[in-house]
Amino acid sequence: APIQEGANKALKPARDLFGWFGDTLDAQDERDRLQRERDQLRSEVAQHQVQNRELDQLKGLQETNTAGGLQQYAPVTSRVYQRSPSTWYQTVKINKGSSDGVKVDDPVVNGQGLVGKVKSVSDGNAVVMLLTDQDFGVSALAPRRGEPGSITPIPGAGGDLLFDLVDKAEEIRTGDLVVTAGTTSRRLPSVYPRSILIGQVKRIDRGDGDLDRRIHLKPAADLLHLDILQVLTKAHANLHAD
Repeated sequence: APIQEGANKALKPARDLFGWFGDTLDAQDERDRLQRERDQLRSEVAQHQVQNRELDQLKGLQETNTAGGLQQYAPVTSRVYQRSPSTWYQTVKINKGSSDGVKVDDPVVNGQGLVGKVKSVSDGNAVVMLLTDQDFGVSALAPRRGEPGSITPIPGAGGDLLFDLVDKAEEIRTGDLVVTAGTTSRRLPSVYPRSILIGQVKRIDRGDGDLDRRIHLKPAADLLHLDILQVLTKAHANLHAD
C-alpha cells in the first residue's frame, strides 16, 4: 500500500499534464469549430445583405420604369463589375453589351435617377460615362421654377454638378429638384428621357451678381456605390427624348 500510494503520487503530475493537454486539445477543437461556424454565418449574412441591397435597387428600377414614363424603352438590366480609378474620367463597366441591344449614347439609370450614358460598347460589356465625368453634359430643368439649363460636372469637386446656363438663376433655391429637360423634336432628337431625376440643389454661390451665380447640384444617384443599372435601349422613333 505505501508503494502504491507513492507511485500514485509520483505519477499524478504526469497524469495531470496529460489531462491538461487533452483538455487543451478539446478546447482548441471547440474553438476551431466555433470559428468555422462564425465565419460561415458572417459569409451568409454578407450574402443576404448583398441580395437585399440588389433587391432594393431592382425595386427602385421597377418603380422608375412604371412611374417615369419610360414605357417606350426596353431597359436592359446590368451589373457593374469595374470602376474607373481616375478623378477626371468617371466611368464604370457593365456586363451587358451590343449582343444585348446596348448602343453608344444609350441613357443609363438606376432606381435613384440618372447615372450617365453608354460611352463605348463591345459584344458582352459596355463602358458607362457617369454624370461626374468631365465630358458629360445634359440639358436640364428645375420643374418647380420652370427654369431650363444644363448640367455639367465640376472636376475635382467630390461629385458636385453645376446647373449652368439658367436664364433666371435668381429664381433657383436650395433644395430644388432638377430633372432631364426632355424634347420630342424629330429634327433635333437627343438622348435622355424627359423628367428623369438628376439631383437636388445643395448650395448656390451668389458671386458679385446674377451672372456670377454658381448653382451646385448633388446627384440623386449614389455614383460611388453602383451595383445594378439599367440601360434604356430601343426608343421608338416617334418618341425621341432628351
